[in-house]
Amino acid sequence: MDISEKLKELQELHRRAEEGGGPERCKRQHDASKLTARERVHFLVDEGSFEELDKFVEHRCVDLGMANQRVPGDGVVTGYGRIDGRLVYVFAQDFTVFGGSLSEAYAEKICKIMDLAMKVGAPIIGLNDSGGARIQEGVVSLAGYADIFLRNTLASGVVPQISAIMGPCAGGAVYSPAITDFILMVKDTSYMFVTGPDVIRTVTHEEVTMNELGGAVTHNSTSGVAHFAVADDRECLATIRELLSFLPSNNMEDPPVRPTADPPDREDEKLNTIVPMDPNQPYDMKEVIKVVVDKHHFFEVHKHFARNIVVGFGRLDGHTVGIVANQPAVLAGTLDIAASVKGARFVRFCDAFNIPIITFEDVPGFLPGTAQEFGGIIKHGAKLLYAYAEATVPKITVITRKSYGGAYCVMASKHIRTDLNFAYPAAEIAVMGPEGAVNILYRNELKSAPDAEKFRAQKVEEFRAKFASPYIAAQRGYIDEVIEPRMTRKKLIAGLRMLDNKRDSNPARKHGNIPL
Repeated sequence: MDISEKLKELQELHRRAEEGGGPERCKRQHDASKLTARERVHFLVDEGSFEELDKFVEHRCVDLGMANQRVPGDGVVTGYGRIDGRLVYVFAQDFTVFGGSLSEAYAEKICKIMDLAMKVGAPIIGLNDSGGARIQEGVVSLAGYADIFLRNTLASGVVPQISAIMGPCAGGAVYSPAITDFILMVKDTSYMFVTGPDVIRTVTHEEVTMNELGGAVTHNSTSGVAHFAVADDRECLATIRELLSFLPSNNMEDPPVRPTADPPDREDEKLNTIVPMDPNQPYDMKEVIKVVVDKHHFFEVHKHFARNIVVGFGRLDGHTVGIVANQPAVLAGTLDIAASVKGARFVRFCDAFNIPIITFEDVPGFLPGTAQEFGGIIKHGAKLLYAYAEATVPKITVITRKSYGGAYCVMASKHIRTDLNFAYPAAEIAVMGPEGAVNILYRNELKSAPDAEKFRAQKVEEFRAKFASPYIAAQRGYIDEVIEPRMTRKKLIAGLRMLDNKRDSNPARKHGNIPL
């Protein structure tokens, strides 16, 4: 056989690998409004940058009629490429080949690129579209999942891990995405659940559709499992590219810096009026955030879950910052179980990857009620406290209005190692709101006062001036400066520049024991 024959053989293998499950199955994928695995990879990475590995790997199963069903690549595309010129590792499950089901060889392909990503310090992106473990391979397919789970765990906090759910993801297959840092789901075409509707119907007699049980809306708004819900595959992949633009490649690097024409000393008079003087009047904290960040661009994460707290990424003077903010427009900005878990998870991610944390605080306390207490608000609220206290990255807090009770301590107070704490002039910092405090402190006097409402109003104003004023906290050094709202951006950037070389550490230990 001469070289031309060898080249033809190679070309035929490439052709077979690239056609996946064949034209008919690729057409079905397109008819379902889904891209194929290879189309997804090439849309995700910079043009011409993808280098595929293990393209000719095949499964090793000889039982149940599998011996004569072999497709080069075995249902998953793996390799590396560039996003905005930065190295990333990618695997894309191919639903056209055995329904994207995972075999021993398939798992080994994924594990190989995860190991490489850890060696060189680059993000791992998984494009999931799989029916789960390949039944014909039995326990070795389950072992393959466990091998992946281990690598997800060891990579956590070392390199960013992003999971896109672009088709079904059921059973054990959901646990790999669950360990990763961010999960994106495509509306109407992606699902995640441990047990499907048929099993639930049999065991618990509950009637539920796949969408209701594990669709993108459910996991973005109800369970909080997913962080983004997008309209289609292309928006999903574009969102991954934008997300990565805020993140470093690994935990030893700083996030990328994007030059900006937005002046660092820009002031905005809108901030002087955007926060209402009335402590009970709602407003949208996202408006405050957008005024402050570069080009008014805020990349929100977990947008539809626990909306009483807002988290996401922005830039200040071109540098990535993680933003955590109470949202007075939802549940008055109170902290509850969902908000505490959402905030804690985001704070820990930022701390793991050297992203400074900016906190905008307007919090009346923790949400009262038996549902919260029985659900473990003590334990879950402590997660947010733990996350902030443990974080060693630069931390700056701005109290825009209310800061009451234990929530004052939790929301990045000076006492848990926050570097700079600012407050607006109308901010209130106290054990509780003036109205509630007066009702307790002057209970007897209110009963006997000739004009109880006038007496109450007088005492409320006295309490506000004597105990809730931000200047009281400033006298103690708990607030570093009471600032004009319009100067927020300028003060934050000056603070971040000062903290650029911050060094902080935690006690030597294997790891802490966060209250899970």
